[in-house]
Formats: sequence, structure tokens, C-alpha cells
Amino acid sequence: MSNTDRITAQRIAESLEEPVDEAANLARKLGLRPYAVNYWIVDYDEMNELIAYDGFQTRYPHWRWGMKYDRQRKQNQFLGGKAFEIVNNDDPAHAFLQESNSLADQKAVITHVEAHADFFAHNQWFGLFSGGRTPNAAAMLARHADTIADYMADPEIEREAVERWVDTIQCLDTNIDRHRAFASASADEPADIEIDDIADQLAELDLESAVVEEVFDDEWLDAQRAEEESATVPPEPEADLLAFFWRHGMAYDDESGKAVEMTDWQRDVLELLRREAYYFAAQRMTKVMNEGWAAYWESMMMGEEAFAGTDEFLSYADHQARVLASPGLNPYKLGKELWEYIENTVNRREVCERLLRVEGVTWRNFHDVVDFAAAQDALDPDPMVAAVDPDRLDALDPADPRVDGEALAEATSGEVDIERYPWKLFTYQGMAERHYSLVKPQNRGFLARTSREELERVSRYLFDDSRYATIEDALADVEYAAGWDRLFEIRESHNDVTFLDEFLTQEFVDDNDYFTYEFTRTTGDYRATSTDYEDVKKKLLLQFTNFGKPTITVHDGNYNNRNELLLAHHYNGVMLDLERTRQTLERVFNLWGRPVNLKTIVKELDDHDLEVAKRRQREPEPTERGKLIRYDGMDFSVEDLPWEAVEDIAATDVDYDTKPDEWLA
Repeated sequence: MSNTDRITAQRIAESLEEPVDEAANLARKLGLRPYAVNYWIVDYDEMNELIAYDGFQTRYPHWRWGMKYDRQRKQNQFLGGKAFEIVNNDDPAHAFLQESNSLADQKAVITHVEAHADFFAHNQWFGLFSGGRTPNAAAMLARHADTIADYMADPEIEREAVERWVDTIQCLDTNIDRHRAFASASADEPADIEIDDIADQLAELDLESAVVEEVFDDEWLDAQRAEEESATVPPEPEADLLAFFWRHGMAYDDESGKAVEMTDWQRDVLELLRREAYYFAAQRMTKVMNEGWAAYWESMMMGEEAFAGTDEFLSYADHQARVLASPGLNPYKLGKELWEYIENTVNRREVCERLLRVEGVTWRNFHDVVDFAAAQDALDPDPMVAAVDPDRLDALDPADPRVDGEALAEATSGEVDIERYPWKLFTYQGMAERHYSLVKPQNRGFLARTSREELERVSRYLFDDSRYATIEDALADVEYAAGWDRLFEIRESHNDVTFLDEFLTQEFVDDNDYFTYEFTRTTGDYRATSTDYEDVKKKLLLQFTNFGKPTITVHDGNYNNRNELLLAHHYNGVMLDLERTRQTLERVFNLWGRPVNLKTIVKELDDHDLEVAKRRQREPEPTERGKLIRYDGMDFSVEDLPWEAVEDIAATDVDYDTKPDEWLA
């Protein structure tokens, strides 16, 4: 970096000191508890490098980073893309701001980052990697980079061999057990004790022959040998392919044309990249939740709390529109909408519970006796909370739980700029009332359209016998923070699959115009097929189960008693891409050294059935069949399998149930 560049970066950093400090203060007022964040000012090229490196400044040497850098640069140059920020999951977190962005963009990024850092710190899926401790990922990745660079520089190891080995492992880096806490591949490795060794050790113990014959007789030793020889490896299907290969795999040697033991450097690199796969797994598993969480709180801070100044608001509105209007499945938009919907439904239920305790109000007459316009007015925040008048600070009571007494005293003495930062006067309770979701203009009809089914369900589980004399009394007792409290609970325990599975409803689908579409063989194009929430949910969940990649497990390391490997594709209604399958099996062969087999299920369609379906204007029903794909290092072969051979991997519907019972218990 030139001296001029350093001066520019320093000037920008100084101008952002106050926004950084105040964004952190505002985040905490709203109930967020993020990791501390270190902000870095970078130029355009440095930002592209960081994006290519997955948000870190140092990664191991490999051609893929250059490819990602070039793709990112061209996307910005030719497709009008714009890099706003990148932040990594670390403690402290590191966020990078591009120096060419406007102040409105920088503020948006800072508020967005604070929410990400909160999600990193509290979502339990991130804790699976670090064992509940705070991560030190930058140092870990730097160590890995040094280790792999040293292997590449070793005169006894070909650099190309290291790169090919890295390529092979990267091809399988989503095939880990993402529902288990990370552990070294050697942690569960059983000790290799040969039965003949046991016999030798018994002889060395110099035990009396009667004792040996009584306890460790030949029949017992033979039984152990038989059990050892017949044991299946693995005993149960193994989801962590990289750990399995670390323990049992071999490397294929081109020169000798056979499997050989992995070298120390190969085994070391395999475990390093496996560790990195586990680190990045949580980010892949929570993309919708995490980006939606950040977009939700960024919008509240920048828009509703006016963290974007009057002269910056239009620029910020354009910024947010570009993010939320990105084409395709947009995790920012889907996540933000779902978080807002959950907040509304929790707040609505809280209000309904209060109203159903009013004398004379039941789930049957609810819509007839409740004046929803009046109820909305009653739920409006206290005017003293909604809008702060700097000239009437004496009207705020420091003993009010909604008011931050210390900040009020500082504001009264002129130490706090209330016109710029009115939120400083309030506690979490005050902020929750200030931003109560049901009174926002876009949500004012949400309470009125509560269904009779929902009201009956709420009524059924009302265990509090206390009653209210009037509707006004009931609404005065509403907990404004109920929605936020529930959001923070959900943020701790869910991933994208469980998040969508539990909270995506028909009401949400209808409100936000979601639908499914399919390629129809009868017309040869794509058609909208359903607005049913179950169909939408299944379609979405297919893209998030196992990061949207096929789920593959190891079933047998001695298939057909020939030391061949048997993998299984857990079919969820979507067929494997045959060309990619072949490329992957070639990589797997390098980690096993002997023939590899993969059993899967395919859909086959008869030409006659297709013609009949076209004439009748309906979709044909394909037949599902079991297949075994085999690669022996030279050739591929495909053979039919009887249905009973693949029944254990067949989905009865769409398989997206991925809740880990171990840590939810």
C-alpha cells in the first residue's frame, strides 16, 4: 500500500469511528450481544481478494482462490455487482469496508455486521465447531496456510501432487457429519489390536496354563478372530466421508498402479481441510437465518432509528433495495421476511391471549366484539417513547423501566445528542415498545385477520384464570417485547432447515407471494405448479438439506469381500447428476485406491408413457429404480439393483428432517 493509500484509509477510518461506536451501542440497546468487531478499510482489489478467500486475509496456496477472485472482479465489472462488506465468524470478528463506498453504504454495512456478529456469538450451530468456546479462526486458517505452503515448498514433494490432493479433498468437503460437534478424525479411532498379538502378550505374561486355558482358551481366541474378520467397516453408515478416509483410506499410486498407504503429508492435509469444512459448515447451514437476521436489524437501525442521516436515507434505500431485490433464491429477502413474520405472529398471539381473557370475549365472537382499529390505537407506543422531545426531557421518569435513567441524566446535562441518538434514552423494554411490530403501517391488518382456527387453538391452551374487565385493560397489559424475546430464542437453536420447517406457514406464503415451479415434460417449459405452503417448504428445504448437495454415506469398506468401497446416495426425490457423479467417484478412487461403488435411485421414463401423457395434458409418472455405479480406476459401469438393495436409501416423500437429537435433547 502506498503512502497516499494509507493516508486515505486512515482518513476514512477516522470518519467512521463514531458510526462504529454508536452502531455497537444501538445494537446493545436492541438486545443484541455481538462479538467485538474489528473494522478494516480496504480498496477494491483487496475486497475482491477477501471475498475469494471466504472472508480471511490468509489461506493456503491454491489455484481456486485466483479463479474466485477473477470471477468476483468480472461480476463487479460486467454485471454491475457491488461489494458492500464481508465479515467472518471469529472473536473478535473482522469486518472489511470498501473505501470507495459512500457513507450511507458504510453505515449500512456496520449495522449489518453488528447483527452478524451477534448471530455468530449465540447460534449453537457455530458452537458445534468450537465446542462452545469462542473461535480463533483467523489464526487456525493461517496455520493451515503455512503448513500446506511448507509441503508445497518441500523439495521431496511435488507441488502439483499437493494441489491435486487438495482438489480431491475439496470435492468432498460437504460430506461431513454437520450435526455433530467437530472432533479429530483420530478421536474415535479404535485401537488396532491383532488377535495374534493378544496370544503373544498372554505368553509374555507367564500366567499359569490353567488360568490361560480357563479364561483365554483357543476357542475364545478363534471366536475373536472370526468376529474381527466378519466385522463390517463402518459398523453403521458413516456420514463423515473425510474422517472415514483418514482412518481407512489409501492413496492410489499412478506409478505402481495400486493402493498405497497415505503419506504423512497427505493425511495431515486431509485433516486440515476437514477441520476447515467443519468451521464453514455452520455458515452454510444458517445462510437464510443469518443474512435475514442481519438485514432485519440493519433495516431497523438504519431506517426506523434513523441511523442513516436525512441526507443519506435515499442512498441507503437504494442500497437495501439492491440487496433485497437480487434475483433467484435471495437469503436476505427470505430470511428478513420470515423473521418479521415470526415477530408478528408472536406479538399477535400475545395480544389474542390478553383479549381472550376479557369478560365476554371468546374465540367464537372475537371478530364481532373487538374493534380492531381501536385496538391498534391502544397498542401504539407511548408518545413519549415513540418520539423524544429534547425540550421536554423532564417528562420522562428515570424510574420507568423503559427509560435509561443514567442516559437521561447525561442528556439533561447536555452530554448526549438526543436529536441524533434519541434511542440512548431507552432500555430494551422501551426500544421494544418503540418498535412494536403490530402498529407499523405494513402490519396494521395482521391482528384483524387472525383465523378462527388460531383463536380456538390459543383459547384451548389458556391456563391463566385471571380475567380483564375491558379490552382496554387487556391491551394495557400486553408485553411489547414478546416478539423480540422469541426471536432471540430462535436465533440460538435453529438452522435453515429447522427454521423453515417450523415457521414457514400458508399465511406467510400467501402474504409474500411464494410459489413452486417445475419443468413440465408435456409442455417442455417451466410452469408455476403450487402455492401450497407444504410444496413451497419442500422445494426450499431441498436447497438447504446438506447445503443443497447430495447426501452420501459410506456403507461398506469391504464390499463383496473385495476391499471395494460402497457408498450410498440418500435419495430425496432428486436424481444425481451423472456427469458430476463420475467426476466425484474419480476423486474418491484417489482416496481409496481400489474400486468404488455408489448405489442410488434414478427415475426412468418410457417414451410411450411420455407420448400418452402429452396427449392427455398431464405429467407422466416415472419409475424409480435402483442403480449401482462402479469405477475401477479405468472404466465406469452401471448395473441395476433390486429394489430391496436400495430400499434403505429411498425417500417416502422428501427427506429434509435434519434436526440433531443429540443437542436438542
